[in-house]
Amino acid sequence: MSDKYIVSARKYRPSTFRSVVGQQSLTHTLKTAIASGRLAHAYLFCGPRGVGKTTCARIFAKTINCEHPTPDGEACNECPSCKAFNDQRSYNINELDAASNNSVDNIRDLTDQVRIPPQTGRYRVFIIDEVHMLSQAAFNAFLKTLEEPPEYAIFILATTEKQKVIPTILSRCQIYDFARITVPDIVQQLQYVCEQESIEAEPAALNVIAQKADGAMRDALSIFDQVAASTEGHITYQSALDNLNVLDYDYYFRLVDTFLAGDVNQALLIYKEIRDKGFDSQFFINGLAQHLRDLMVAATPQTRVLLEMNDEVAQRYGEQSTKLAPGFYYRALDLCNTCDLNYRNASSKQLLVELTLVKLCQLVVPQPQQAAQPSLQKITPAAAPTQPAPQQRPASQPPQAQAAAPQPVRPQVAPQRPPQAPPASAAPAAPAAQPAPRTLGNKPRIMVNVTSPAAAAVQQQAAAPVRQQRTEPFTVDRLHEVWQEYIEQHPQEKALLTTMSYALPKPVGDGGEHFEMVVASPTELKNVEEHREGLMRFLCNAVKNDRLVLDVKVSEVPIDTPKILSPREVVEQIKEHNPNFTQFLKDFDLGLA
Repeated sequence: MSDKYIVSARKYRPSTFRSVVGQQSLTHTLKTAIASGRLAHAYLFCGPRGVGKTTCARIFAKTINCEHPTPDGEACNECPSCKAFNDQRSYNINELDAASNNSVDNIRDLTDQVRIPPQTGRYRVFIIDEVHMLSQAAFNAFLKTLEEPPEYAIFILATTEKQKVIPTILSRCQIYDFARITVPDIVQQLQYVCEQESIEAEPAALNVIAQKADGAMRDALSIFDQVAASTEGHITYQSALDNLNVLDYDYYFRLVDTFLAGDVNQALLIYKEIRDKGFDSQFFINGLAQHLRDLMVAATPQTRVLLEMNDEVAQRYGEQSTKLAPGFYYRALDLCNTCDLNYRNASSKQLLVELTLVKLCQLVVPQPQQAAQPSLQKITPAAAPTQPAPQQRPASQPPQAQAAAPQPVRPQVAPQRPPQAPPASAAPAAPAAQPAPRTLGNKPRIMVNVTSPAAAAVQQQAAAPVRQQRTEPFTVDRLHEVWQEYIEQHPQEKALLTTMSYALPKPVGDGGEHFEMVVASPTELKNVEEHREGLMRFLCNAVKNDRLVLDVKVSEVPIDTPKILSPREVVEQIKEHNPNFTQFLKDFDLGLA
């Protein structure tokens, strides 16, 4: 090969503000400052790795020393200063890696260099990368120079952890926060690299690379080189998945279909297929949670902009999201989050994930045996009408009947009376209340489902969400009535009721189901959040609408909240407004202990 290979992260490193990816607002601010000549003596560039902090520092240093800047504020790349910078031989730019040069001696060497004025150009720029790794003594040694540098010296500090930089340094710098680069911006840059390198790449494959990079352009270019090297110039979606060990989102779409169908067996088989491919179970459950989150934001046009993916995949998410009710997302995400939290301490991690999948399948469709199981609240034997049913069975009854005797439903069985004509209102309802039990001769055969308390709790939790979502309309006045009913029925929650008495919910927008509650302090906000689940359940049941949304926020202006008076304060207020009460206390020598 005649040309030496250069990795894409270096070859396509931006050399002008225009070519910086995903930081348009920040680069515009820097160009405006250069054009107007309003330059600070110290800057702090902070943000995630690979988003262009050091690159922008170098471009800034080159541009302020350019002899013939362009009208749009870019360096000309033609003057001696720009050429020296491009050839990496400029003496006006000094870089210090604080990760490996973090001692006081290193900072003293830097301050000695600051005393030397530039031989060409107007400014000497000192770039300190990973500045948060300087020692406390090095920070202190740097403070005086940073506060009163020569007029030709400009410091640019770069860090990924701004919180570790001491406040005295932060107060002397102009701070610029670099944002994570979005997936569309990364994909666009990768498409440009493909054009320059004559590489064919499927848009879905570039989208996978961009998501894997997690907002870092440098990481995206490194991953791109890795995939391109193994595909011989043709990057496909499948090759990107294989090289990066990424789980195909098609698995998650199939899993959600099994949740919709309540197909536990198929869900477990898909999970086995994923494990057989070598994917970690916790990685899988986190990916499932991300998929459910993407479905949730794809369900409404307002939040669809939060999807960081190409239009084709986003359309697929939108189509599947129409099959799910909003309540499903919240319960499903909570199950995935609980599984993730318990994963490390679980003795059987595979069982934990499988149990989570079983619960997810039960959120939409009930188990078949639950749907066919008759109610046990009222037992009507299919005996001859001329013979009354006894209230108690003799001791010689079959074991099945003995097992059924101590069941909690026994007190609900009414004593049988001699046969008589049933009331007209009860006659048509009897067949629908209970399917006729199978009989053995003249004796009814009662099937008893014996389950452990834990299994019964799981069945009850799985069967509860089967109820369809209620959407009955209601007025603001009706909600306020229900609000007052909650206050009257929960006198023990004194702090919450005090807040509810003045912070009535107000409608938000025109939807009729979105309300807002404004409280006076963060303490009241925390108290409301602690009781939110019970309060929302009460309100939704009372107005028969499961779409009710209540946002709680702290007021930006002070609110005159009612004060809970102590017994002594109550007496003092009565004495203040009723002089006769004071005399009454004196006459009978009364007072508070």
